[in-house]
Amino acid sequence: MSTDRYVSPLSERYASKEMQYIFSPDMKFCTWRRLWIALAETEMELGLSQNGQPVITQEQIDELRAHAEDINYEVAREREKEVRHDVMSHVYAYGLQCPKAAGIIHLGATSCYVGDNTDIIVMTEALRLVKKKLVNVIAGLAGFAQKYKELPTLAFTHFQPAQPTTVGKRATLWAQEFCLDLEDLDYVLSTMKLLGSKGTTGTQASFLELFNGDQETIDRIDPMIAEKMGFKECCPVSGQTYSRKVDTRVCNVLAGIAASAHKMSNDIRLLQHLKEVEEPFEKNQIGSSAMAYKRNPMRSERIASLARYVMVDALNPAITSATQWFERTLDDSANKRLSIPEAFLAVDGILDLCLNVVDGLVVYDKVITKRLMSELPFMATENIMMDAVKLGGNRQELHEKIRELSMEAGTHVKRDGRENDLLELIAADPAFHLTKEELQQTMDPSKYVGRAPLQVEKFLEEVVRPILEENKELLGVTAQINV
Repeated sequence: MSTDRYVSPLSERYASKEMQYIFSPDMKFCTWRRLWIALAETEMELGLSQNGQPVITQEQIDELRAHAEDINYEVAREREKEVRHDVMSHVYAYGLQCPKAAGIIHLGATSCYVGDNTDIIVMTEALRLVKKKLVNVIAGLAGFAQKYKELPTLAFTHFQPAQPTTVGKRATLWAQEFCLDLEDLDYVLSTMKLLGSKGTTGTQASFLELFNGDQETIDRIDPMIAEKMGFKECCPVSGQTYSRKVDTRVCNVLAGIAASAHKMSNDIRLLQHLKEVEEPFEKNQIGSSAMAYKRNPMRSERIASLARYVMVDALNPAITSATQWFERTLDDSANKRLSIPEAFLAVDGILDLCLNVVDGLVVYDKVITKRLMSELPFMATENIMMDAVKLGGNRQELHEKIRELSMEAGTHVKRDGRENDLLELIAADPAFHLTKEELQQTMDPSKYVGRAPLQVEKFLEEVVRPILEENKELLGVTAQINV
């Protein structure tokens, strides 16, 4: 590794090898060559000829295919220093390897033919990898939710104690957000279209010249290229480029995944503070350079950190899309080279972290129960009041007494540092006609979680299971975190 120049943390620390390959020079320039082959093949198959003689031969196609992957990078780099044009540099380099076919490479095309089509292909492949990992995060959360569907825990609104839920039910809230992201991702994937070969301003004027004005033949060019590159269709109209709104759509999906992961990681960080749930912590992991006892939620914090970057990064394609001039302007290029790959690399890192965290979540059920029981008397007051009414009490009077006693018990806890003694205070009040033992019978946490266990079951059965069944070939992905 070079130590005298900037190195991206996304490639060095966070993103997987799989995602890095998708945005690598090898993927990019091999795809360029595949596109040049597809164009030449299409032109040959459509009978491109001059004076009755074919312009492109099978021998030329075979020569192009023979050098589709052995990119002569050094030649291209040296040529670009001279001509200041990356596409023409690679046309030149490819032509040196394929002397018989050199004259027909890039025939009728403009730079965006390889640049934009490759961007679409790369983003599509990257979305598929994101989908694979997203499905596995959902699967991991589903397993966690099933395991802890009945474990009562204190719920929070405004991060203040509220009516109990279950640990598994809370996990379904995280999973549901990822399921919504998957819906968005699937939709965007289904709409990905190649640019095709539209020429310099999208009019296909060059092909009109090549094919002597044969409109029906020209209509077949884009569908044939799409099929050769594994796509269903090309965009129906364009300027020189595909609509940059496509990039906006893609990055919005990634930003949505980042937001969902951020929400989950925030909850886990708060739960770890409460010592109820803890992210994985390796045997030799150091939590703090100074405080040796600490176990910090560093992976969840990293999720949050990367997520914020992705959410903000989504503004880049939105602004770029809004500020394109007419049929083409080049101020999108430098921005796209940064914003699109970095969004994908960061989300890839986020999902790997999510996979790792969800797979190793530690649940401290005794701490959970202890905290819940310290607050449960407050939660049980409505049931206690109903029991007292059944014994002859006045509902409105009892309501006021419970309010007063609850305030008193709260003061004992917060001001004096005592245990919650609400049950003792109620038992000592003759208006309730209830003993301490009778009140204790109301302290079963499972009575206060409502339909949470059933909601988990129904969510897993009706929402998650169909997703996992539909995407079963994607399951089985895990992630190891190296830093």
